[in-house]
Amino acid sequence: MRFFADLLFYDAKIFVYLGVFVLIWLAILDDHPDMRKFYLLFVLILAKSAFCFAALDSISVRKLVELSEQTQKAVIPDKRVAVFNLYEDSTQTYILETTEKQAVTDFMKRYQAAQLNIPLQVKLLPDADLGEKKFGLLNVSVGNIRSQPKNAAEMATQALLGWQVDILKASNGYYLVRTGEGYISWLDAGAVTLKTAKEIDQWNTKRLIFIADYGHSYTEADPESLRVSDLVMGNVLQYLGKQGSFYQVKYPDGRMAYVPKDQMVDFAAWKEVVKPTAEHIISTAKRLMGVPYLWGGTSIKGVDCSGFTKTAFLMNGVVIARDASQQVLYGEPIDILTNDTLDVHKALKNLQPGDLLFFAGGKNRRPNARVTHVALYMGDGQFIQSAGKVRINSMLADAPNYDDFQTRTVVAARRYIGHIGDTGLKKVE
Repeated sequence: MRFFADLLFYDAKIFVYLGVFVLIWLAILDDHPDMRKFYLLFVLILAKSAFCFAALDSISVRKLVELSEQTQKAVIPDKRVAVFNLYEDSTQTYILETTEKQAVTDFMKRYQAAQLNIPLQVKLLPDADLGEKKFGLLNVSVGNIRSQPKNAAEMATQALLGWQVDILKASNGYYLVRTGEGYISWLDAGAVTLKTAKEIDQWNTKRLIFIADYGHSYTEADPESLRVSDLVMGNVLQYLGKQGSFYQVKYPDGRMAYVPKDQMVDFAAWKEVVKPTAEHIISTAKRLMGVPYLWGGTSIKGVDCSGFTKTAFLMNGVVIARDASQQVLYGEPIDILTNDTLDVHKALKNLQPGDLLFFAGGKNRRPNARVTHVALYMGDGQFIQSAGKVRINSMLADAPNYDDFQTRTVVAARRYIGHIGDTGLKKVE
């Protein structure tokens, strides 16, 4: 019944607009004054009908948008980790595009209850056009992932060579991807190689992880040979064999190369050896000292504040949320405030090395203040952060590296160590 109602509604609109055009044309061609008046009278009647249709159309569309907003608020509070888009295509059909089945169920209940005469199609991601290749492996040392499918768009995050992303859809030479921590943004198609589930399993059979800060791979087992690419801490390549002091490796896109043995270790063994202790996490964080701040950065080439803490945990076998406002939602809350203000005495007593400190953007410390910055606590009032560059500061006013601004805006602290495996704190797999 809904289909026939929609068909009648849109055919009627077409009839009205066509009728107006025909009557105006007849009025121009007919020389008889009375007939002209007759035609023009019907033009006015049909024009009024057209305005009614347009008004009805506008009300229905506004209602449809309102329903989508209600669903998004109820089911998808964070659009960084889920897709929920409503848009009109070239055929005047509205498309609901989402990654969440629950969102479809919720929206369709609202849509059916509203009895709207608007054609609607549901598109569940990953896009069916991808076929079986719904996974990807980064084939550059650091892949820049952007907020929109264009080079000029803001960088949202990064992903590392050899790590898996989920492919959701393709557009304009970009893929909409979901990273290991669930972050969704756009990746240049040239930076990723699409894989089937079977191909991903094959890739995972024997891997090496790059543990040096920086390096290169070579076309031969010789550092004087032509370079294949640069490499950074955390890059993953497939193991092929050994030649002298080099590993022979394979890239996701099929390139072969050689990497010095002392710069890579077996990935499976690395997972078992690395431990997310305060000592190890802080040690990794210190390796990034002086690295420049980069909005969206999550590699040793450049990091933003949450990309810095994410990298410190990743290189110790733990995947945490991408942004500071997400990271503050997990782990054990630590009491460091009195009357919504940092209590240094309490903080020194309750904080432990490896805890995360969270800051709001300004002096406002409302209970629900938006977190905009994160740092890693080192002990004795000191914390390491990416602010301008990776640096160490203190919350103690008499310390030479005292950071007054950051200290004044502390709003929360969380402890991840001891809670690995809890929601939002998953081990690398």
